[in-house]
Formats: sequence, C-alpha cells, structure tokens
Amino acid sequence: MKSRARLYDAFGELIYTVSLADGMIQPEELDKIHEVLMNHPWGQEIKWSFNYEARKKNNPKEAYEKALQVLKEHGPDEEYVFLVDILEQIAEASNGIVPEERRVLNQVQDNLRGQFMLYLDDNDLI
Repeated sequence: MKSRARLYDAFGELIYTVSLADGMIQPEELDKIHEVLMNHPWGQEIKWSFNYEARKKNNPKEAYEKALQVLKEHGPDEEYVFLVDILEQIAEASNGIVPEERRVLNQVQDNLRGQFMLYLDDNDLI
C-alpha cells in the first residue's frame, strides 16, 4: 500500500537536502518553501518534515538516501513533477542555482528517471 503521508515526508527530506546543499539554508529558500507549500494540499506535512530535518540538523546525505528509498518503494507518482519543480524553485531562490544544488537536483531527477524505467521494465509497459 502506498502511503501518501510517507511520500510527502520524503519530499520534505529532499527539500532539506537541496536547501542545505550549498552549506546553509538561506532565508530566501525558507520564503520560497512557505510560498510554494502554502497552497499544496499536503503542504503542512511536507513543511513539517523539512522543519524536522532542519531542527535535528540531520545529515543531508542520510536524509536524501532515506527519501530516495521511500520514492523507490512508492513507485511512480504524478506528484514527482511537483517535487522536481519545487526543488528547482528553492534552489533558484537564493542567488540562483549553485553547482552543489545543481548536483543534488540532477541526482534526484536521474534517480527518478531510473526508477521509472525500472518500474516500466518490471511491469512490461515498454
């Protein structure tokens, strides 16, 4: 069974990872997170997850790996378009996208594409 709550927790973990990629979470990134999430039906859940990671000062690499595992278990979802979009917006919010943020963004997109292809192969859809 797919857990929407766990999926959106993973989104918060990935937002945390991208926000911290350049060494610190910028005020402009926090503003963008609030702006984008305030109109999403699960925005509070996503923001709670992000805030949890930030409060605990969790290792961003571990947060990323944990989130990626959830996405793999969850399988394809149309919300991944929203996820990639919000990650891009957050990275762009403070002085544009720096190389460290671009690396994480590319990694997320590559992993999602890879998982979609595996899913399609496993289900004989291609």
